[in-house]
Amino acid sequence: MSVGRGRIAAGALAMAVVAAACSDSATTQVAARRVRRAHASTTSSSTSASSSTSSSSTTTLPFDGLRPGDAGPKVAAMQQQLAALQYDVSPDGHYSAATMQAVMAFQKVNGLGRDGVAGASTLAKLATPAIPGPLVPGGGSTRVEVDVARQVLFFYKSNALYRIVSVSTGSGQRFCVDGRCATAVTPGGSFRVSGKVGGWQTGKLGRLYKPSYFNGNIAIHGALSVPGGPASHGCVRVPMNSADWIFSSLPIGTAVYVLNGPHVPAPFADVPPPTTVALPSSTSSSTSSTSTSTTSTSSTTTTTTTKP
Repeated sequence: MSVGRGRIAAGALAMAVVAAACSDSATTQVAARRVRRAHASTTSSSTSASSSTSSSSTTTLPFDGLRPGDAGPKVAAMQQQLAALQYDVSPDGHYSAATMQAVMAFQKVNGLGRDGVAGASTLAKLATPAIPGPLVPGGGSTRVEVDVARQVLFFYKSNALYRIVSVSTGSGQRFCVDGRCATAVTPGGSFRVSGKVGGWQTGKLGRLYKPSYFNGNIAIHGALSVPGGPASHGCVRVPMNSADWIFSSLPIGTAVYVLNGPHVPAPFADVPPPTTVALPSSTSSSTSSTSTSTTSTSSTTTTTTTKP
């Protein structure tokens, strides 16, 4: 509307100028001045409206979802949905680090962004979630399936899916230790838990919490940092809130299947794995390969040759 009025005013102004050129009458000059004032007013209104429209187009919409730090019934309801789908979370109504990891695991399984924040798309997907099937049907009553592609661990108990946990595997980057270099990968294949160490282990490349070794120096272990993508030196990192029950649920000999990983030797495969530590329920003892001491039930051994 303002553009049309501007054109009309401009046309009238042109007509007034022509009239003034053809006639020097006072009436014609007054009319021309009126048209000029109307044109100036229309231009000012048009500029103001345009400025207002530009300002409103940059308005930021409020966040529509749940994120770390939130608390209340909505958080508890989301946690209950995740727990019912076997994600590792307790419905306490607080959006904690454990809840963030459970949300991230859900996002990985469902092909969403891996940020651990329950935005509108994540909450909508909870209404129609993907239900993952076994990667290795008949792989064993108690087993672990690690999907390197999706960065998720599936734990099966009594041949049924028991928990889904977010993990971080080999980053694919080159790294060096003591003058030797290797590529950080988590090789694919079928393995069994061969060694366990209780408590924290501090190595040259970091700290591992309650590692369960299944492929040379590669272990499933708790870590303080479990990002959305691959970041380890080859091990399978799990969140700290999942580390204790995973350690106690993986006795020596438990099957571990790593899917969608490269079929290559483990980094530094020639290095002997760390000491095997007997589970608390065992009465046998084992001798450390890195020290002269003998360990028995539920004792803790530290070594410096591990790769987190």
